Amino acid sequence: MIRASKISAGLLMYRFVNSKLEVLLAHPGGPFFKNKDDGHWSIPKGEPDEMENNLLDTAKREFQEETGIEPVATEFIPLGTILQKGGKTVHAWAFKGNIEPGFEPKSNTFKTEWPPKSGKQMVFSEIDKIDFFDLAAAVKKIKSAQIDFIERLEKYLGRKTHEER
Repeated sequence: MIRASKISAGLLMYRFVNSKLEVLLAHPGGPFFKNKDDGHWSIPKGEPDEMENNLLDTAKREFQEETGIEPVATEFIPLGTILQKGGKTVHAWAFKGNIEPGFEPKSNTFKTEWPPKSGKQMVFSEIDKIDFFDLAAAVKKIKSAQIDFIERLEKYLGRKTHEER
């Protein structure tokens, strides 16, 4: 059994458009991130369930729960781990995929008191939008600690392309 409180697992979906690498990032939902953009996007990720022992399974489940997309691929590329500012270790894998233009994420929800100190509970989507970004834009959008995942994917794909020549 994995201790969930300081561990998350997620997936970084990627595609090529006109031979240019793009990655899918998710913007957190809820009132706290409504007007925050650069530096706040993330890979879709989450914590393992109490009985979950396989972090790749956690990453797949969380990706589907947060985006509404079933992550189906022939290869899940291990991207290793990073440590976020709050002390959480994030494990990630990448996979090749795509979404239809205009796709709206179907995310699970959370409840929080809003407005603050109002006593009212409101329900918000965990993810309010997802989008593909080229690498330059993705590095600006994603949380700084997660930039390593993008760089590791780029390095892996560059090596793989070179080996195929």
